[in-house]
Amino acid sequence: MISASFSLPRTLAALAAAALLAGCASQPPEAAARGEIFDPYEQTNRSVHNFNRGLDKALLRPASKGYVSAVPEPMVTSLINFADNLSMPGQAVDYLLQAKPKEAGIAVLRFAVNSVIGIGGLGDPATDLEIPAVDTDFGETLHVWGVGEGPYLELPLYGPATTRDAVGVLVNIFTNPVDFAPTRPVDNLGVYSEIVRRMGMRGRYSDTVDSILYESADSYAQTRIIYLQNRRFELARGNEDAYLDLYDDPYAAGPADDSLDPYADIAGDSSLDPYEDPYE
Repeated sequence: MISASFSLPRTLAALAAAALLAGCASQPPEAAARGEIFDPYEQTNRSVHNFNRGLDKALLRPASKGYVSAVPEPMVTSLINFADNLSMPGQAVDYLLQAKPKEAGIAVLRFAVNSVIGIGGLGDPATDLEIPAVDTDFGETLHVWGVGEGPYLELPLYGPATTRDAVGVLVNIFTNPVDFAPTRPVDNLGVYSEIVRRMGMRGRYSDTVDSILYESADSYAQTRIIYLQNRRFELARGNEDAYLDLYDDPYAAGPADDSLDPYADIAGDSSLDPYEDPYE
């Protein structure tokens, strides 16, 4: 079993890996400014995507559907709340690193209220008390620090990411204060709760996920554009102009070549237009 206890060498190793990944291939600044997709490892990414899709089809999809069918909906919601609540102390740390003490305080307050009144986080009384929702991670911290998005990656088991977000995932594993608590009831509790949360979300949105993974002409390209659109929107919070600039015809500066459009060969099916809302 992987120990979640604090280890200085492990933390330093994580930060060293972060520095290594941050130094990987970078996108030309003018291309990044246009919001173009940067995927120099596409061949490897597609192999990982095929592995993830096979694993989903064989294991995660049937398990998650069985989970949401067998477990009452209120309990599914409670377990998702529990996982979200466990992430609050780590998010507070990230907000402090982003120089956002107000949001850090909200994260701590939500954790305290939901842990005490919400029976360990199974309930969400903080929302009922109109304490604002917060959501961040170390990938966003790197964004605030000015670290570029980097190449697109598909991570085994985890799914789509950017190089910057992959570093964030790695660092967040080692920096959640909950994992350092001497009285935590179960080692790797955060990992287990995240697995259950993902199963609940996969089961809840099964039809949407299935349409992307198994009904798209190119599930890899569809997954990539949806992830990048959503992630860039999240990071542009409070700066809508910056987000919109990312999608002001990202191919305008390039040649009028259909090979640049991952959906150009899809028999004129406009429903797969990567710039339309895939959930409408």
